[in-house]
Amino acid sequence: MRRRHTPGPGPAPALGRRAFLAGGLAAAGTVLAGCGPADTVLTDRQRLRQWNLFTGGDGARMVEMHTAYRKQHPGIDFQPSTFQWGNPYYTKFTMGAAGGRAFDIATLHVSRLRGLGVGTLISPVPTDLLAQHGITRDTVFSNIWDKCTIDGELYAIPLDTHLIVTYYNRPVCEEAGVLDSDGELVEINDEDDLFEVCAAVKEVTGQFGVVTDTTHAWRPFWSLYRQLGGELRLEGELGIDDDKALRALDLLRRLSAEGLAPKASDGAATPANFQNGIAGLMLSGNWELPTLKDAGMAFGMRPFPGIYGEELGQGDSHCFVLPVRREPDEDAVAAAVEYAAWMLKNSITWAGGGHIPAYTPVTESQEYADLQPQANYRHAAEDVQFDPQAWFSGSAAQLQADAGAIFTGVHTGAVTPETALDRFKRAAQNLIDTPSPV
Repeated sequence: MRRRHTPGPGPAPALGRRAFLAGGLAAAGTVLAGCGPADTVLTDRQRLRQWNLFTGGDGARMVEMHTAYRKQHPGIDFQPSTFQWGNPYYTKFTMGAAGGRAFDIATLHVSRLRGLGVGTLISPVPTDLLAQHGITRDTVFSNIWDKCTIDGELYAIPLDTHLIVTYYNRPVCEEAGVLDSDGELVEINDEDDLFEVCAAVKEVTGQFGVVTDTTHAWRPFWSLYRQLGGELRLEGELGIDDDKALRALDLLRRLSAEGLAPKASDGAATPANFQNGIAGLMLSGNWELPTLKDAGMAFGMRPFPGIYGEELGQGDSHCFVLPVRREPDEDAVAAAVEYAAWMLKNSITWAGGGHIPAYTPVTESQEYADLQPQANYRHAAEDVQFDPQAWFSGSAAQLQADAGAIFTGVHTGAVTPETALDRFKRAAQNLIDTPSPV
């Protein structure tokens, strides 16, 4: 690894995105839920009720897109509603879909499709109608389109990919000599590279080399485990490769035990630690990009490091789904599909928040290539590592919650990787043995 030592200024401090979200969730949901009139029966416009879970930077871009959509669709009475991210939203979604009258189109994480009533609460997407608007498997990342397809039926229209990536503080990393001749972070190809880079960065920060959310250790764990070729079977008897899982957990342990990463850093503290210069590298979701841009940081991004092979990172996709209706409503379905297609075609705005659009004409455009640092990790969408399929897996689902609660002890030193793995296996088997509530 070639190193250059040129001193540079430190980053400016700023409030973390998660901290901002915590204060704005209720207000954002209330404001957006009131965007449209409650009763449009007496109008001649087609009503379109849309539910989503986007707040903070994501919410601001969604409002921007919705404003443009309204201007271009005066004949649509568009009524978007925003609800609190995670289980509150998914509980609301399930109840609303079961009632049959809550929304015409809603946003979900692709990883939650199977657990939220495919075929009973979620209706197949009319692909012929979608194709009329130019959206087909040929215009979307194929791996994500396939993830939206269950038993040969398309049940979701993918909007984006979001995944764990590597952030690096340019001035710090330049001083540490870990930038290449193009001014980008050097490639990390194995454990030695990772520890060498982190140690060099720590020399500059005086505290840590890298920071990651220790309370949500599932994301780096799953990324490393998948790089090792690990599989996880979540039906019948739990299937997991103990050796690969222990190797991934031990890497996380070593980073904290050797003082290269904090032993405790939650979702709000993690980007704050990066912004404040406590660490020069951050392993986190690409959705943190708006916060860092707003803070005026000089930073770069690249995919999650390929420590055990390819640069595979855990992630998910936001998608649009249609409800199963008590009574057919072809006009409402047509409006919903056209809305989804419009959102995909205009997702360059969405890309500004860090997410990688699923619609390839956008990601292959010059306009997207000019987006920095987004364009530097575009290819990661082709290899995003989704969570294993089960009703209890995916974003904000119980498997991630259990893993986070257990694996955080590996960072703090409260448990060994062996103990953590045993506890995770028991928790996963308990979920497997629990019938799906939907």
